[in-house]
Amino acid sequence: MFNAILISKADDQTSRAALTQLNTADLPEGEVSVRVEWSTLNYKDALAITGKGPIVRRFPMVPGVDLAGVVEHSASDQWQPGDRVLLNGWGVGEGHWGGLAQRARVKAGWLTRLPDNLSSRQAMAIGTAGYTAMLCLMALERHGLTPDKGEVLVTGASGGVGSLAIMLLAQRGYQVIASTGRLEEQDYLTALGAAEVMHRDALSAPGKPLAKARWAAVIDSVGSHTLANACAQTMEDGLVAACGLAQGMDFPATVAPFILRGVTLLGINSVTRPQSERDQAWARLAEELDTGLLEQTTREIALGEAIDAADDLLAGRVRGRLVVDVNR
Repeated sequence: MFNAILISKADDQTSRAALTQLNTADLPEGEVSVRVEWSTLNYKDALAITGKGPIVRRFPMVPGVDLAGVVEHSASDQWQPGDRVLLNGWGVGEGHWGGLAQRARVKAGWLTRLPDNLSSRQAMAIGTAGYTAMLCLMALERHGLTPDKGEVLVTGASGGVGSLAIMLLAQRGYQVIASTGRLEEQDYLTALGAAEVMHRDALSAPGKPLAKARWAAVIDSVGSHTLANACAQTMEDGLVAACGLAQGMDFPATVAPFILRGVTLLGINSVTRPQSERDQAWARLAEELDTGLLEQTTREIALGEAIDAADDLLAGRVRGRLVVDVNR
């Protein structure tokens, strides 16, 4: 038996999440069984747990898009018992049981080898948020971004993706402008490396199709009007990496920034990246992140606390990252 958060549907079709005990025989099909050590609580997990977003595609479901732990059994030559692994994406926590549990069974091709210089807890402090932030940075640099090009805007700066994006950019010498709805977090964001902190209200309302150009690049996890305004204020030949939709799925913009300034909009999909790109991203994260600074962005909770924490995360009351100790 093992502990897990399980989301089920009641007779009235309302989904409910509860901490429960499951049997290993209940685990879904997969070549590799993992003893989970740490997981995380992400925005997508919070939507699934609260039922406030159509994340779960089949019931019952164990949420959790991230996990890190040790291989216990493997029917694949790729992995051996004792291997230290992590998993991000691939639909776990949505269509396949995920990481908010003490055990998981998954496809061999979904796992990534944990870098030697990261603990499983540190890997989950990074999690999908940091992995996505790194994918954004890699995409921007692939398209020619360098620190001398100008300022980089990070929206949703107090959240998981935003916090890690600031750290990664600052570490590489970029001038970071952090946009947040919580100006009381200014000292926190400055400590992570932000050169300037602005209130999100400057970007979150309907704006002009084309505004005064300011930043060379953007990492946006918010979407909607925020993304539209970020694009409208991007410099000529600038770059915008879009990886989230906390404000909304819509994109109320015009083609003006893309045609008149040659702005490039890069969509970042962290769920189904090829293994080579995952390995590169995690190798860079292990090499470039200041683990001491990472700890300042991280709060630890027990498995049973994740349900209540989901509401706090959606309400914007969570700063940085929540790591989940599934064994307490």
